[in-house]
Amino acid sequence: MPPIPGSGLAKGLAVTLRTMTRKTVTAQYPDTQPELPPRSRGVIGLFEENCTVCMLCARECPDWCIYIDSHKETSPPAAPGGRERSRNVLDRFAIDFSLCMYCGICIEVCPFDALFWSPEFEYAETDIHELTHERDKLREWMWTVPEPPALDPGAEEPKEIAAARKAADKLAAQRAQEQREQQLMQEKQEKQQEQQEQQEQQEQPEQPEKQEKQEKQEQQDQPDEKGGTP
Repeated sequence: MPPIPGSGLAKGLAVTLRTMTRKTVTAQYPDTQPELPPRSRGVIGLFEENCTVCMLCARECPDWCIYIDSHKETSPPAAPGGRERSRNVLDRFAIDFSLCMYCGICIEVCPFDALFWSPEFEYAETDIHELTHERDKLREWMWTVPEPPALDPGAEEPKEIAAARKAADKLAAQRAQEQREQQLMQEKQEKQQEQQEQQEQQEQPEQPEKQEKQEKQEQQDQPDEKGGTP
């Protein structure tokens, strides 16, 4: 069936009329904060403990707005005769948000989950130099990072959680085995102590009987004073 001429125009006018009859609502910002989507890109937070100074985020940044400085420290070997290990220590981590275009590449390429999106967007400054956030400021933004969404009930368990649970179960099994061995050793000692006490109790009544037998034997062996030697 061919479309009726002017049907598209009528649908458009119907939408316009419905919108015209609705009450206009103005968001009273900043008195009323807007309801942002959970994945809003506001500012980037730094979880410093996870950063290994791999420089991957700085290399992949298309705007070159990430500045990282570090130095190397040598740690002694963990075991005698081992090799010394060197590790990178973070000295500076800064992001210039006046250059950042909020593409999120740095967060995606970070292999150790050291960077996170925060929905906070109220960090405008009158001086452009203040838009360069050093690592202390980036760390403060971590308090505003929302929790990750819950996993699908049918999804596989993350490898990190599975490995941690396996290690915890192994440690719990070792502790249970140690407690079981200690309990068996204690029961064995108590049993030996009971056997020793029983043996001592059995030996105690035998000693008077032996003494009585010895006394009777001595009396029989002694000569009779009245009758003389038998």
